Amino acid sequence: MTTSLGVAIAAGGVAALALVLGVLLWRRVSKVQAAQSVVLGSDRHDLLDFAVSLQGRIDDLYRAVDEVAAGLSRVDRRVDGSLTNTAVVRYDAYEGTGGQQSASLALLDATRTGTVVTAIQGRDYARIYVKDLDRGRSSVALSPEEQEAVERAMSR
Repeated sequence: MTTSLGVAIAAGGVAALALVLGVLLWRRVSKVQAAQSVVLGSDRHDLLDFAVSLQGRIDDLYRAVDEVAAGLSRVDRRVDGSLTNTAVVRYDAYEGTGGQQSASLALLDATRTGTVVTAIQGRDYARIYVKDLDRGRSSVALSPEEQEAVERAMSR
């Protein structure tokens, strides 16, 4: 065997090895490009453009969440200020009247602010009393039935 034949065989082996290595590297690059096209889409944008656009969308999302939170806060204030707690207590104001014709009605918001309306029925007359409450306090003393109406309303 001559030296030139040995060199030719060695060169052929190195060439074959380089070809196999080139094919393997080409397949790996193809897989990376396919994965990149899934992330970036079919346009020819680079990863930096994609990250910048993604950050813009995230900023828009934060603004939208802040707007929703502010709206929810306004709704909470409106609900807390609405008459959501009500109760009626029926009773006999006078002995011998029967049928529990008298009643106290509490109309309150979440802070125990509102009105208590009491209608007292007698045999030959009816009286209506209205008492305002501010955070559970009234300028006029509440009867036991009115106080019970307030407590029932707030326990719901």
